[in-house]
Amino acid sequence: MMDALLRDRYWHLLCHASELAKPGDFLKLRWLDKDVVVASDQGNLVVFDNVCPHRGAKLYAAEHGNGPITCRYHGWSYNAGELHIPCRPKFREDEVALLSLTTLKIDWCGDFLFASPDPAHTLDEQLGDLFDQLAAISMEVHGRHAWNAYTYDCDWKIAVENALDSLHTPFVHKDSLNRLRLSDPVNSYVGMNSVARFEICDAQMLKQLKSTSRLFAGSERFEGYMSIYLFPFTMLTSTFGYSYSLQHFFPSDVPQKANFYSRLLRGSLRQGLPSNALDHFFDSTAKVNETVFEEDNSICREMDFSRYDINDLGRLSVDEEKIEYFRRGLQTVAAKGAATTPQSLPASLRQP
Repeated sequence: MMDALLRDRYWHLLCHASELAKPGDFLKLRWLDKDVVVASDQGNLVVFDNVCPHRGAKLYAAEHGNGPITCRYHGWSYNAGELHIPCRPKFREDEVALLSLTTLKIDWCGDFLFASPDPAHTLDEQLGDLFDQLAAISMEVHGRHAWNAYTYDCDWKIAVENALDSLHTPFVHKDSLNRLRLSDPVNSYVGMNSVARFEICDAQMLKQLKSTSRLFAGSERFEGYMSIYLFPFTMLTSTFGYSYSLQHFFPSDVPQKANFYSRLLRGSLRQGLPSNALDHFFDSTAKVNETVFEEDNSICREMDFSRYDINDLGRLSVDEEKIEYFRRGLQTVAAKGAATTPQSLPASLRQP
């Protein structure tokens, strides 16, 4: 099954370190038939399946918050890197000594945490030349401002292609994202990942955004709209680098559904400004993002998935090249699995 292969054999950007700044902070994401949890175990981040190793009860019900890694069924807990079992002498020691959380492999790109059950490549190989750019962006982030999680009424591939598609913006997002009057994108490709950069053509909006720059720290901002796609399930978008929307389009175990998550990550403010100085600005950004996501979901649910074919490239326009690139990446995975190093993909990947 391709969806499970993509989940298990690739690295996924799960969170930013500042989202779990305090011991006990956690967040939970669902991909296919599993929950994956990122939790701060006394300041060390651990990623694991949301299942108690005793009898399989879920460790966390909430999507995010603060609380110990403890099973409320029988009190088993995980703390300081060790599994703690109440009344341990009542169990067979040779059996429980082998038990622990089912953890995932983790790696860092700056302050961005990536995880994978069984990656086929190193994170450096998967990100290639994007590694340094993402690491620099991560240093501009200071905490999470908003969280969204709901079900997209479509297959995850439809949702990803919609996120890669800029042609629909004037039609679907007429009074939201289209207020920026984005230019045609300048696209670049690294392995199976892609980056799109847009100029903002609304003069008044551009002037307002530029005047806001004095309130922010950092030097990694792109003065426009940028969308980074990290194969296979993740998008990172930003306007002027003032905030970043981290989006996941995870496959669901329910046919023609996708588990969608978005977090608005705050940019670092200029030194001397109180931490809540731009709460209204971030609230406004989060509201626009929510509108855009709802508009996307409304159009994606209208797609007839029975007509979807990753090999269907002929009807795509030159302005849909990122979708063609995505489909060719899926074709490569279907033909070769995850064994091919992403950076050694054939140069002809984008060729019709």
